[in-house]
Amino acid sequence: MPESVDRAPLAEDRAAGGMALLVIDMLSTWDFPDGDAMLKSAERITPRIAELRRRCRAVGVPVIYANDNRGRWRSDFREVVVMAIESGDGAARIAELLKPERDDYFVLKPKHSGFHATPLDLLLRHLRARRLLITGVSGDQCVLYTVADARMHDYEVVVPRDCIASLSAERDRRLLDYLSEVTQVETPVGSEVELPARR
Repeated sequence: MPESVDRAPLAEDRAAGGMALLVIDMLSTWDFPDGDAMLKSAERITPRIAELRRRCRAVGVPVIYANDNRGRWRSDFREVVVMAIESGDGAARIAELLKPERDDYFVLKPKHSGFHATPLDLLLRHLRARRLLITGVSGDQCVLYTVADARMHDYEVVVPRDCIASLSAERDRRLLDYLSEVTQVETPVGSEVELPARR
């Protein structure tokens, strides 16, 4: 029989307002095809994700990093952060602004979705999170697949439109149109996302 989340908690706290912030694939060395272009897009959204993260932390909304392991099955998340910082330039600037703090959570993912073959759903249930703020890159791939899986797991989803990036502005526009028209996912700007009251 499965343990209850109270008997065997994976998270020390409950998510304030049942909300959690996901940061998708922002910690990277960007050494992959089209990585230079993706890095430029990621640098553009980094300050806005950092500000949303600051607001979330201030009110007790947990921050969860879901990051590719890039096939490095002997690595861990701390190594991913170190490698990004050691890459220098834009990769280091992003990593320094967004590097996790002690109270943050993380999962390493082998594929596009933050849910596929990871403990993300289990962690969210232990946090009692029901509403997800999903940010990061690439908007029309990893963010999109994570949104789709989140919806299939019955989570409410918000995608702050200025906190996601794809390879081009046109691809971002197509993604946002799809999210609002087809999936009815909310896409406000990050500064207008309503967070729970401070605990």
